[in-house]
Amino acid sequence: MSDNDGRTTWVLVDGENIDATLGGSILGRRPQPDERPRWDRLMSFASRKWKQSARGLFFLNATTGIPMAFVQALKAMDYQVVPLSGGPDEKVVDIAIQRTLGALADRADDVMLVSHDGDFLDDVAALIDGERRVGVLAFTEFRNAGFSSIPGLERFDLEYDAQVFDAPLPRVRVIPIDEFDPAAFLR
Repeated sequence: MSDNDGRTTWVLVDGENIDATLGGSILGRRPQPDERPRWDRLMSFASRKWKQSARGLFFLNATTGIPMAFVQALKAMDYQVVPLSGGPDEKVVDIAIQRTLGALADRADDVMLVSHDGDFLDDVAALIDGERRVGVLAFTEFRNAGFSSIPGLERFDLEYDAQVFDAPLPRVRVIPIDEFDPAAFLR
């Protein structure tokens, strides 16, 4: 599926950031299992979008334990699960993703970051070199505004672009007039 000289797209998933935004900001409660993202679709989206193989790293804060059923499901979808631990004042997932973004600067591979978090702005911007593709996937209305000011960064919406949900989420978003379909509101 590759047309990019054997390059890979690395998909870095900030799981707790996506889960917190989905539950706290969109649903207003803890998501039910059928409301969670279909993580295998995310990998398919990345492969399809940039026409090359994709490898996923799913970062988890495992300081209080490892959710084994979830880890096994991710592994079955070919994600490499990165369980991390640290002190109560350490943002272990952010630290690990920042280190991974830094390590990817020395490789020619492409990167899709799945997070809303502005802590990654400088690390993401540093990857944009005119050769590699760099993208951020998030819920557009909750993505840190700083991502919009990074030239060359591709931005994707988890629900509308990557289509990782089975049912529409109760989101309010600005709709570009070219995408407006009144049928969606006349139900």
